[in-house]
Amino acid sequence: MNEFLARFIEVLSTVFYFAILGRVIMSWISPGGGDQLSTILYQVTEPILGPLRKVLPRLGMLDLSPIAALLILTFLRQFLVSVL
Repeated sequence: MNEFLARFIEVLSTVFYFAILGRVIMSWISPGGGDQLSTILYQVTEPILGPLRKVLPRLGMLDLSPIAALLILTFLRQFLVSVL
């Protein structure tokens, strides 16, 4: 059971990792975000990035929340998998 849970955490964190990266890339390609892919990525990642954005300061037009989310996600994944 622990092996299954560890694998599930790894897969879920990988999905979120690529969703956040996809959102960052789509913000460069389609800044308006009117396409379907941008909408889906926004809906998937906003519950993670929204609270971080409230805590982290903005540096001009630079949003640090995706970087922080990727770091937290990586450390959290490593911790949870090592505990299991």
